[in-house]
Amino acid sequence: MVVGVDLIEIPRVGRMLTRYGDRFLERVFTPAEILYCRGRLAELAARFAAKEAVAKALGVGVRMMARDGIHWQDVEVIGDVRGKPHVRLYGRAAERAGELGLTEWAISLSHTREHAIAFVVAQ
Repeated sequence: MVVGVDLIEIPRVGRMLTRYGDRFLERVFTPAEILYCRGRLAELAARFAAKEAVAKALGVGVRMMARDGIHWQDVEVIGDVRGKPHVRLYGRAAERAGELGLTEWAISLSHTREHAIAFVVAQ
């Protein structure tokens, strides 16, 4: 079993969105995540934290910070019909999970006005 957690300040994500706009959204989030979040900053921040938490659980960083890391869009977090988030892995993240024998993921997201947090467990 592996775990990963990440906490982020929501205003930080807001500053990136203001500064880089669609370029930021399209680099970090999948089209499905963008659609699901509908511009809600806290939802975007929680998914940003989720991507970091998954990278930590995989024992790598995000590609921009670690040569052997994963790409932002290699991790997708979408809520089901009841809003329960689910992790989907693609590309290097899926390969790394396979190397580690990780087939099941559980994730919890939460936020306040100022912070968003993501906690993942995989086995």
